Amino acid sequence: MHISAYVVYSDLALRSPDRTSDTRIKDPVRLIRGPDTRTSQHAMGICSESWPEFEHVFVYDNATTHLKRPDGSLSAQKMPKYSPKPGKPNWLVEVTKQNEQTNWPVHNKNGTLAKVKIRMADANFNGQSQPLYFPDRHPYAGTFKGMMTILEERGFDASKKLAECKGFKCQDANADCCCRRILYNQPDFVNVESLLEQTCKSHGFRVIFLPKFHCELNFIEQCWGFAKRLYRLNTPSSREDHLERNALAALDAVPLDVMRR
Repeated sequence: MHISAYVVYSDLALRSPDRTSDTRIKDPVRLIRGPDTRTSQHAMGICSESWPEFEHVFVYDNATTHLKRPDGSLSAQKMPKYSPKPGKPNWLVEVTKQNEQTNWPVHNKNGTLAKVKIRMADANFNGQSQPLYFPDRHPYAGTFKGMMTILEERGFDASKKLAECKGFKCQDANADCCCRRILYNQPDFVNVESLLEQTCKSHGFRVIFLPKFHCELNFIEQCWGFAKRLYRLNTPSSREDHLERNALAALDAVPLDVMRR
């Protein structure tokens, strides 16, 4: 049983004032591969309808699912230095195929995740969009430019630089020793927003991430600990209705003083 919820300072579950709608998600079998933005959109809907006069801020921990970037986001990690030669496959980003109606991952018949290749998103240099693929009417239209060309468009001379230092273990993390390191440190490559940030900001909501490795600052840890202790007092059961009933009852029993410690 997977339980996820948005919480507020006055209640363990974010829900409408009449309690007809809340953000708790119950799923007996769920494979988490990234943030479910539908949940965040539902939470924003409750906040906007119930408390439109307030500015809303969502606070998340640094779980990898919360930090997941949109498919095709900027990353210098696997970029080749040069544009592919004529007749060679174009450089694209491999991502998990998603169902167009549900946005859930698509699986092959053997159970593995289906993959598709897409273009990487445009970069942003000096406040202007920088496409990473040659434009229409170019002799190599639609072909990946390569790191060297991308850097040259930014004013760097990368012709004599390596694609990357061995194992990308550069002696100086802030150096311009190789093409990959230079791009890796460019502001637009560093400041790629997560899928959650983009989703929330598009609706006018602010997002804050808690510091890594400091669970004492994350009050949800106290809530889960208290709820899990209560849950273990129940008679063991594998029935789905029992799992849901006991889990939600344990969460509802968490007192506010535990949340506010």
